[in-house]
Amino acid sequence: MKFSATKTAPKLLSFGLLLLRLCLGGLMISNHGWIKIVHFETLKTQFLSILGLGSHVSLILAIIAEILCSILLIFGLYTRWALIPLIITMLVATTVHGWQIFGEAEMSFLYLIGFVFLMIAGPGDNSIDARMEKRTYF
Repeated sequence: MKFSATKTAPKLLSFGLLLLRLCLGGLMISNHGWIKIVHFETLKTQFLSILGLGSHVSLILAIIAEILCSILLIFGLYTRWALIPLIITMLVATTVHGWQIFGEAEMSFLYLIGFVFLMIAGPGDNSIDARMEKRTYF
């Protein structure tokens, strides 16, 4: 296989997008969403209230984004739609940490960059979205 400094083979690009989806989605579920579910009783009164929704509702919205949207991301199903709540959640998390991207906000900022990249690039050929797009009805 010949490597080019400026071009990426379509299959390698699709594999890279799959790997990014699996890693970001899997880590988001295991390290963030699942932790919020496990500690729900404690967090429901301590979680940041977003837009005056209250900490309980804000926590539920974060869990939905971090679990449900991450599952959709992993499978590449409605990927760009699933990325919207994930991007918003990471924007809020980065803002809460004062945009200290070399400090407390580093992880949320890295997730944010990854999610924005996937929003731009799309899910790739190894996704349910790609399979649905290739279906013919006639």
